[in-house]
Amino acid sequence: MKYLSVAEARAMKGLRLVLSAGLPGPWGEAAKAVLHVRNVPFLPVEQVPLQANEELVEWTGIRNAPIAIYNDEHPVAGWLDILHLAERIGSGPSLLPDDYRDRALALGITSEISSPGGLGWNRRYQILAETPEEDISAAYGKIAPPVQAKLANEYRISPEAMAAAPARIVHILDGLTGQLRRQKQAGSEYLVGDRLSVADLHWAAFSNLIAPLPHELNPMPETIRPIYGGVGPVIAPSISDELLAHRLMIFERHLALPLDF
Repeated sequence: MKYLSVAEARAMKGLRLVLSAGLPGPWGEAAKAVLHVRNVPFLPVEQVPLQANEELVEWTGIRNAPIAIYNDEHPVAGWLDILHLAERIGSGPSLLPDDYRDRALALGITSEISSPGGLGWNRRYQILAETPEEDISAAYGKIAPPVQAKLANEYRISPEAMAAAPARIVHILDGLTGQLRRQKQAGSEYLVGDRLSVADLHWAAFSNLIAPLPHELNPMPETIRPIYGGVGPVIAPSISDELLAHRLMIFERHLALPLDF
């Protein structure tokens, strides 16, 4: 993917999407998936992971990615705000179910995957707890250790959170598997209702933080693959065949492979 600089993007209109350049960051991949399905074109803008990104902060007030900036509107960064932006400016079937209970369920499942305290956050806690500093630094490029100290305040990292992370991840994965099984019994291939929702897209995106797709489908840097895939013996049994089959179906039917980042 070819990225604009912050200076280039600021001079343009339309939707600019700030992404961690060259990395399959799950929040960024989820944002891209939502925009793809909602038929929203965007211009990718470079963010350098774990760096200060001063120009980006000066423009948006935010250091990390993803960030969506539509025309002269205020930048939005959270998954829910990006979803609502895509719902507003996009086209085609909504990613939010029409039924009230299904809508609430889809948003709740997505929050369990993507919000603070969810799958992605706890996987990040686990990675920082179990991966040597030098391996993280090497994987992400010119990043000076200590990474944990650098991120502790921003992501509310604590020894207690890191210790609790594997059990929380298992709880979420088991819940997703149970939901897929209930849906199958009801005759649906999707996590909620009878059609694609935001929950399916976020699971597909975040699944690569648990069990990365093979290199030919997900050509992530080989320094990062063992970090993303090294979930350990507590979590591995909860990566069910149903979850992996579901994410492949979502990518093949609704998104695009191989991943481009």
